[in-house]
Amino acid sequence: MISKKAISTLLLVSGFTLYLTVSDPQSAYAMHIMEGFLPYGWAIFWWAVFIPFFILGLRSLMRITRETPELKIMLGVAGAFIIVLSALKIPSVTGSSSHPTGTGLGAVMFGPLPMSVLGSIVLLFQALLLAHGGLTTLGANAFSMAVAGPMIGYAAYRWMIKSTGKQTLSIFTAAALANLSTYVVTSIQLALAFPAESGGILASFVKFGGIFAITQIPLAISEGLLTVLIWNWLKANSSEELSILQRKMKGA
Repeated sequence: MISKKAISTLLLVSGFTLYLTVSDPQSAYAMHIMEGFLPYGWAIFWWAVFIPFFILGLRSLMRITRETPELKIMLGVAGAFIIVLSALKIPSVTGSSSHPTGTGLGAVMFGPLPMSVLGSIVLLFQALLLAHGGLTTLGANAFSMAVAGPMIGYAAYRWMIKSTGKQTLSIFTAAALANLSTYVVTSIQLALAFPAESGGILASFVKFGGIFAITQIPLAISEGLLTVLIWNWLKANSSEELSILQRKMKGA
């Protein structure tokens, strides 16, 4: 008889295969917003907004590793999930790209603050080594993907789990909204920096958001489904670590 672990692993591999096939990663010009694309004033502004969350995230990570060192491997899983998914980029709005984020899973497990560190490390790695994104726009990119997305995903998870009690549905919603909200925030950032001549910021936001939606809504749905597969695999193979999460973390 096939064990539950074998079935969950088979489903996970199949899910990744289908996801990679459907997403069809291509060459892109940026990781969210490309280097030098934002005016320096806005680039500095988003750095200033992001840094306090990064500091709080470092404190949260230090507390987790100090109080529950057995969860370090789960932090590694959350970080690896972000690296893998965020590497799949599809060209979108000029000067930017669409892709999955992977931050919803970590936000569900550990809360949103640690994602500000894990997500920004991934963005820095890709900016320096893969020529996706840049240092001047890192503050804006990190705020949208590593701060806003995880916070909205986590809030959605908490609300759904309290309202419905259905964990699978709650995790799907958290991952999908963490992805989608990242690009809503990116659209706001671009609209603020480049308001339309006719209609101003609102018209620009509608334009950017509408273009992003073409690629991002399907990506958000597929990321939610893939995150559920990952979660089921973790339940089958890392039940002890998930039990510790349930007892000691504010996430799952």
